Order: sequence, then C-alpha cells, then structure tokens
Amino acid sequence: MFVRKVARTALLVLGLVLPLVAVAAPASAAPAAADPGVLVRTLYYDTSQAQEFAADWDKAAANWNASVTNVRLAKRASGTPTNIRIYADNGWPRAYVTSLGNGTVYMGRQAVQQGHYRPRITTHEIGHILGLPDRRTGLCTDLMSGSSAPASCRNDLPNAAERAEVERRFAGQLAAADLRPAAYVGVY
Repeated sequence: MFVRKVARTALLVLGLVLPLVAVAAPASAAPAAADPGVLVRTLYYDTSQAQEFAADWDKAAANWNASVTNVRLAKRASGTPTNIRIYADNGWPRAYVTSLGNGTVYMGRQAVQQGHYRPRITTHEIGHILGLPDRRTGLCTDLMSGSSAPASCRNDLPNAAERAEVERRFAGQLAAADLRPAAYVGVY
C-alpha cells in the first residue's frame, strides 16, 4: 500500500515537472567549451513587466549564457513557455523559486536607489532561479554575496564555484527537480 502511494506521488510529480522543462539543441553562441553532443536546457524569461529594467535582465541572461553551457536563457517569444517571470517594484530585489529553473524575480528599486549596480542585481537574482543560494561573504568577486558586497561593486559575473554549481545542477539531458521547498525566497 505504501509503495503504491509513493509510486503514485512520484508519477504525479513527474507529470507536473516534466512539462516545465524545455530542452533544445545547444545554441551556436554557446561558449567554446560546450560539448555539441549534450542537450542544453533552455529557460525562457519574460521582461514585459520589467519596466525600465528590461535591458538589465537581458544583460543578466547574456552574463549567464557566456558563463555556463548546460542551461541557456532566452527571451520569451509569443507561443513559448515562460519559466522566469520578471517584475519591477519599489521594494528590495528578490526571487521566488518554484523549482529549478522556474520562478518569479523582482527588480526592487530600493537597491538601485542605494547605488547597487543594476546588472549585478539582475544576474544575482537569476542565480537564484538557477539554484544558487545567497552567500553573504561580502566579497565583490562572489556574485551571490548580493548586497553584502559594497554598493560600489560592479562585478556582474558568477565566479568559478558559482558557475560549476549551476553546471552541476543542469548537467544531463534534463535537469532534476529542485529539492528546495516552493516557498524559497532569495533576496539581493
């Protein structure tokens, strides 16, 4: 009886997660280290509600696309699914992760008003969607240190450890579902 319930639950979870996974052949703009035989998970982001920050989210996608090979970020076109919904508000930047590669991010104007670098904020928040937690190291070299780094920090690229963690999480043909609870929130 217990085994049937576990199997039924596993099938239900797979039925809910697999439709959210978009897989495509590697893009020609992928970094040179990409193995042409490996499938790449493509995540589609929507900047239609990003207001004045749309270009900063495009920069974040370009930063991640130049840094990792197992996942690609692409701007949502009509008829494509949306993995990452992007909004702007007057609060603090934050990410609500629903599963690995899926969620909602906010560009809060409060951090911008305090002098934080917009491309660093957006690249950091996308890092949460890609499975990275906040790491309050205070170091500018650590993208996921967020606002613990000085506001003068202009580094908007993930470091080697952050890149490796994203590569590991998205390794293989399909990325496994994230094990964090759906209510996980990352804050810049």
